[in-house]
Amino acid sequence: MKIGFFTANFSEKPLEEVAKLAADFGYETLEIPAYEGNGQLETAEMLEPGKADSIKKMVRSYGLGICALSNHSDSFLIMGPGGADTDFIYRGTPEEKIQHGTESLIRTAQAANALEVPVVVGYPGVENWGRFFFFPYGQGWSEYEEQFAERFTPILDKFQEYGVKFAIEIHPNSFVYDTHTAERALELVGNHPCLGYNLDPANVLYLGLSAELLIDRLEGRIYHVHAKDAEMVEHNMPLGGALMQGDMRRLDRSFRFRIPGWGDVRWKKIITELSMIGYEGAISYEHEDVTMSRMDGVRKTIEFLRPLIIENPYEGRQDKLFANDSI
Repeated sequence: MKIGFFTANFSEKPLEEVAKLAADFGYETLEIPAYEGNGQLETAEMLEPGKADSIKKMVRSYGLGICALSNHSDSFLIMGPGGADTDFIYRGTPEEKIQHGTESLIRTAQAANALEVPVVVGYPGVENWGRFFFFPYGQGWSEYEEQFAERFTPILDKFQEYGVKFAIEIHPNSFVYDTHTAERALELVGNHPCLGYNLDPANVLYLGLSAELLIDRLEGRIYHVHAKDAEMVEHNMPLGGALMQGDMRRLDRSFRFRIPGWGDVRWKKIITELSMIGYEGAISYEHEDVTMSRMDGVRKTIEFLRPLIIENPYEGRQDKLFANDSI
C-alpha cells in the first residue's frame, strides 16, 4: 500500500505545485481531479498529442505516481438529482445533465488510459436518497436499480475498452451507500469486471457500518481507498443524532469529518483487513476536516499513517512445530 494525496485538497493551486508539496512531505502517489473545470487537469486536454506524456513526466520528476483520477462531480449527474440541486455542477435539463455526466465519465476513462492510471473514482448519484425508506413509495428504490443497470452498463463497457476500473465511492447520499447496495450494484451489472469501490471509512462510519466487514465482503472489488476520518461527537449525539443537518462548523454538530487519527475510524483494523484481502493500492488523503487547516492535515496525516502501513505480508513459521505451515 502507498500513501496517496488527493490534489483537490488544494484545488486553487496548479497541479505541479501540489505535486511538489505532496512529495516534500513524503506522500507517494496522487489522486487527481478530472471533472470539468477543476483547474488542475482537464480530460479533453489529456487526449491531445503529448499532453498526457507531459503530465506523467512531471509527476515522475517528483518521485510520484498517479493512483486514480477523480470524477466525483460530473458522475453524480448520471443518476441525479437532476434539478436545481446540481446546477452548480452543470446547468441544464435532467436529460442534458445525464448526458454531460456520462460523456465526462467516459472521457475520464480515456484520460486515465492515456495517463496509465488504473482507476477512476466517482459517484453514481441518486435522485432521492430518501427512497431507501419504504414510505411513502415502496417501489422507488427498485426503479433506481433499473436506472443504474441501464445507465452504467454501457459506461462500464467503455471502461473495459480503455482498460480502466470504475470505483464508486460508497456514500450516504448516493445509490451505493452501504454493503448491501454495493453488493446489489454488482449484481445489477452482471458482476462487470470494471465495477468496484472506493472505500472512504468516514462515509461508512457516518451510517454506523463496519468498514472492516465491508472490506471483507467486497474482497477483490476495493479499487481505491480514501484516508479520511470521522468523529461521532459523543456529547452532541443525544441532541442531533447521526443524520443531523447544518454547517459542519457548528459547535453542537453531532458528526464531523476529521483527518486520519483524529476521529473514530479504527485505522489499524482497516489497514489490517485491506492487507488480508491483498489490497495493494493507495490510501489517498482527503481533507474535509473543518477543525484544522489543510497544512495541519498534510503534516499530521503522513506522520500518523506512515507507521501503520504493512510493508510485507507474514512469511509463515518455519520451525518444526509448524512444519505444515498452519500459521
